[in-house]
Amino acid sequence: MLSWAIIFFVVAIVAALLGFGGIAGAASGIAQILFFVFIVLFVISLIANALKGKAPKP
Repeated sequence: MLSWAIIFFVVAIVAALLGFGGIAGAASGIAQILFFVFIVLFVISLIANALKGKAPKP
């Protein structure tokens, strides 16, 4: 998911350099949404792994 955010960010930068403001704005908006979804899922997975813990070895 982070790779998709980076791809949309690059598309936004290229579109902005070429003067396509609408496409650049839309691509940067999508990149922001994907980035924040990635961060939320990453934090949830870190918390889940921390709470899960390891079973003691006999």
